[in-house]
Amino acid sequence: QVQFVESGGGLGQPGGSLRLSCAASGSSISGRAMAWYRQAPGKQRELVAHIESTGTRKYADSVKGRFTISRDNAKSTVYLQMNSLNADDTAVYYCNYRYGAGYWGQGTQVTVSS
Repeated sequence: QVQFVESGGGLGQPGGSLRLSCAASGSSISGRAMAWYRQAPGKQRELVAHIESTGTRKYADSVKGRFTISRDNAKSTVYLQMNSLNADDTAVYYCNYRYGAGYWGQGTQVTVSS
């Protein structure tokens, strides 16, 4: 059973950057579309970005132009580069398959505040 371990969160400054990583173990991510999701306090989990096995990327409108998703299949790792952070980006960030979610990891907390 695949396990996802997210890391790289923390306190980010408005306008600043953070880079999140998601390491998958127990199964290869090759051939699978991968995604980053986030859940802000009091809100439902939402899809932030996903990357197909072909490399095609799609983003939520709220992060388009600011976030970049990438993957390294050899390392079974997915990344999320987050630039131009704002307070609305504050959330717990999770990675998972884009289609047919596996077990959810603990996520990594991102807090944007000055």
